[in-house]
Amino acid sequence: MAGVNVPKEFSVKPIFNKQYLLDGELKEWKGATTDVYSVIKTEDGQNNLGPTFLGSIPDMGEKVAVEAINAANKAYNRGKGEWPTMSVSERLKHMIQFVEKMKLHREEIVKLLMWEICKNKSDSYKEFDRTIEYIVDTIEAYKNLDRKGAKFENQEGVLAHIRRGPLGVVLCLGPYNYPLNETFCLLIPALIMGNTAVFKPAKHGVLLITPLLNAFQESFPPGVVNILFGRGRNIAAPIMKTGMVDVLALIGHSSSAVSLQDLHPNKNRLRLVLGLEAKNPAIILPDADLTHAVKECISGTLSFNGQRCTALKVLYVHESIVNEFNELFSRTVDQLTFGMPWENTFLTPLPETNKPQYIQDLIQDALQNGAKIMNKKGGSLSDNYSFPAVMYPVNKKMRLFHEEQFGPIIPIIPFNDIELPLNDMATSDYGQQVSLFGQNEKHLGPLIDALANLVCRVNLNSSCQRGPDVYPFTGRKNSAVGTLSVYDALRSFSIRTFVATKDSSENKEILKNLLASKSSNFITTEYLL
Repeated sequence: MAGVNVPKEFSVKPIFNKQYLLDGELKEWKGATTDVYSVIKTEDGQNNLGPTFLGSIPDMGEKVAVEAINAANKAYNRGKGEWPTMSVSERLKHMIQFVEKMKLHREEIVKLLMWEICKNKSDSYKEFDRTIEYIVDTIEAYKNLDRKGAKFENQEGVLAHIRRGPLGVVLCLGPYNYPLNETFCLLIPALIMGNTAVFKPAKHGVLLITPLLNAFQESFPPGVVNILFGRGRNIAAPIMKTGMVDVLALIGHSSSAVSLQDLHPNKNRLRLVLGLEAKNPAIILPDADLTHAVKECISGTLSFNGQRCTALKVLYVHESIVNEFNELFSRTVDQLTFGMPWENTFLTPLPETNKPQYIQDLIQDALQNGAKIMNKKGGSLSDNYSFPAVMYPVNKKMRLFHEEQFGPIIPIIPFNDIELPLNDMATSDYGQQVSLFGQNEKHLGPLIDALANLVCRVNLNSSCQRGPDVYPFTGRKNSAVGTLSVYDALRSFSIRTFVATKDSSENKEILKNLLASKSSNFITTEYLL
C-alpha cells in the first residue's frame, strides 16, 4: 500500500460483507450495497491518491427490517420464548461463549477501529479490551443481582419472590465514536437480562462488527440477536412503526431519539435507554493549579479530537487568570502531534468527511462575532483535519457557544462572577458532567452542592469521563434517559417482577414443591457461584 506510510501489520484488505444475521441464520444479502471508505488517503493501483477503500456493506431497507423485528418478537414470544424464560445460569453460559469467541478477533477489530474512525492505536486497543472487561463485569454483576433475588420475603402475611425480568424487544443503535464499546454497553446488558434485540451498527465503524457475526450466530438462540446494515431511516424507522419495540436503546443525538419515538404507535409501551449529546463545561477558579488544569483540559477537550459526549466542550476561566491560562493552554495545544492512528499520535484524522469544513464554519462564525484564534496553528486545514483552534473570548452570539461541536475547537469564556457559568449550565439543554478546578474547600464546597444539582457527575480537578464502568453514567435534560454502568444498565433493561402468595401452609407446600421440582426458572433459590 503506497501513499501514507502504512506498516505491514496495519495494512488492510477490503471486506466485502454480504452477510447479516436474521432469526439465527447468517443470510446472504443480494441487494444494493454501500461502499465504505477511510478518510486516510492512500494510493490505488493506478497511483491515484484518495480515500482508502475498506469494503462494502449491505444497504438494507424496510422489508428486511420488518423481518428482523418479527424474528426478535417471535424469539421473545410474549415472554414465553426460550431466551426470556431460560435460567440465569444457562443465559450466562451463552454470554460467556460469546465473549470467548469475541476475544479471537481482537487484532482485526482494533485495525478496523484505526481505519474506520481513525482512533489511535492505544485507544483502539483500549476500546476492545475495555469492552471485554465490561462484558465480564456485567456477567459478574448479574450473578450478584440474581443472588439477591434467590430468596422469599414475608411481609404482612404475604410471601414474595422478587426478581428482575426482561422488558421485551430492544432496538439497539450505537454511536460511531465508540462503535464497539458504547454499542455493547447497550446490547450486552439488554441480552443478558433476557430481552431480544435488533441491532444496527453506526454509519462509521460498521465493518468492525462483521468479524463478530459468526460469534453472535453461534452463541445465541435463533432470533435473540438480529444484525442489520444500512441507513437508520431505512431500518430503524420502519421497525419503530411496527409498534413491536419495547425498548429504544440509542447513543446518538436527541433529535434522532425524538424522531424515532414519534414513530412508535404506543409511546407508553416504549422504554427509553438513551445516551445523548452534552456540552460539558470546565470551570477554572482563580486558585486552580494552572499547569494541572491545562493538562486535564487538553485531555478533556481533545482526546479523540473531542469526539466524545463526555468531552469538555467549553472552558470558563476566571478573568484574573485567563490570560495566563490562554497562553499556556494555546502553547500546549500547538505542541500536540498529528498523524496516522498506527503512529499513536494524539491527534488523528476526522472520520466524518464534512467535519473539517464544519469546524471551519464555527471558526469563521466566532471570528465574525468577536473571538480570536489564540494558538498559532489553530484552524490549519488539510483534506481530513482542522487543527485544534482555541477561540477566545466566546459569547452567546456564536454558534460555538450553543452547538455541541464534537470536534477539535475549544471555546473559552472569561468570568468574574461564578453565577455566569452556573446560569449558563442551568439554562442549557444539557446536563451530563462538569470539571471543576480549584483548591479552596470553602469555595469548592458550596459550588459542588450547586453543580451536583445541574449535572450528574462533578469531576474535581480532573477532566470529564465515562469510566470506571462501575460508576453511574447518565445525564439530565437532553443528555440521557436511563443510567448506563455495569450495575445500572442491568436495571435499565429490566423491571422488578415477583410472585406473591398469602402465607398459608398450603401455599408454602406448593412453593416447596415448585423449588424441589425445578419446574420454574423464575421460582428458584439457586445461588450462583
